[in-house]
Amino acid sequence: MSQDEFDGHLQELRRGTIVLASLRLLREPGYGYGLLEQLAAAGFPTDANTLYPLLRRLEKQGFLDSEWNTDEARPRKFYRTSPAGLRLAETLIREVAAIAAATAALTETEH
Repeated sequence: MSQDEFDGHLQELRRGTIVLASLRLLREPGYGYGLLEQLAAAGFPTDANTLYPLLRRLEKQGFLDSEWNTDEARPRKFYRTSPAGLRLAETLIREVAAIAAATAALTETEH
């Protein structure tokens, strides 16, 4: 397997975790750049080219609400997890836990 193929699989796995982490972090309103910093600090590094399209998609799907804050010199779009997004996050948390348990069980059978 080439490094590009390997990196592609890692990126695919991380993409789903970025959705979950974003939904959890945006329970409190936040904007894109601030979210990038929060994600990195929480162990989910990502880049703007991945995050901003993801935020727009989650908003379009109804998992995020947004509003513009024009109080500062530069307007910022703030996002917040919607009730549907909170339900999705809880479902994803349960699914990640189940996957982690199943993966651990696979690892245990190898030893």
